[in-house]
Amino acid sequence: MNKKTILFWIIAIVITLSSAVFQRMTGPTKPYRGQTELGESAISYRLIRTFDRPEDAPVSLKAEDREISGFYIYKRYPSHDEWEQAPLKREGDRLIAHIPQQPAAGKVMYQIYLEKGDDQVMLSEEPIIIRFRDSVPGWAMLPHILLMFTAMLFSTRAGLAAIFREKTFSLTLWTFVTFVLGGLVFGPIVQKYAFGDYWTGWPWGTDLTDNKTAFAFIFWLIALIKVLKHPRHRSWVLVASIVLLLIYLIPHSLLGSEIDWTQEGIE
Repeated sequence: MNKKTILFWIIAIVITLSSAVFQRMTGPTKPYRGQTELGESAISYRLIRTFDRPEDAPVSLKAEDREISGFYIYKRYPSHDEWEQAPLKREGDRLIAHIPQQPAAGKVMYQIYLEKGDDQVMLSEEPIIIRFRDSVPGWAMLPHILLMFTAMLFSTRAGLAAIFREKTFSLTLWTFVTFVLGGLVFGPIVQKYAFGDYWTGWPWGTDLTDNKTAFAFIFWLIALIKVLKHPRHRSWVLVASIVLLLIYLIPHSLLGSEIDWTQEGIE
């Protein structure tokens, strides 16, 4: 490979890794982290927002001062439930809230309060929303993740090829194949294991992850058809690569599967 080709691959790798970090650091499943002070103690905490069934979700924080106690309130989300309250349980130097497990895709909102004497602190300004899911085997999850980011790598490289008038056929083909395998084969398998359904996007639901996958698939299908006719076709390849990049900038699992407890007949 010449220096220009190597440079383009480096750029594609950097963009792909950056999108992976962005996906990791954003979205509704990323733990809520913070630090507060109570009395003379500085307390750091990590409040989880996703948990694998079939157990209650333990939300644990370190509080070495035995005079510190607390409680948490919780209710299903979205629902018309009343708030319930329970005390934090102390286990050694940790205080633990046990969020009641829900069916797969069921959500609970909770808020934790710490107390010492007359002082009280609330760990989050807004309630934390946690979603329960079933475990996904590694043979399904790992290929899904690797294929999706491999598709992103080839997509970015194809976009650069389109901009600088290189051949786009092989890069478009590899993007399409890896994206279909990652998003439309292993993606639904992961969804089925985690939440019980293969597909919850349009036309059966509003799952944004599924809808993003379908949207990107349409653009790359058109791009593939175009390059099959003209191996150096550029415009649709560039558009498809931009669409996929923008889609990867939308936090993962946003508007994901959830049980609406406000609907009649759902208990």
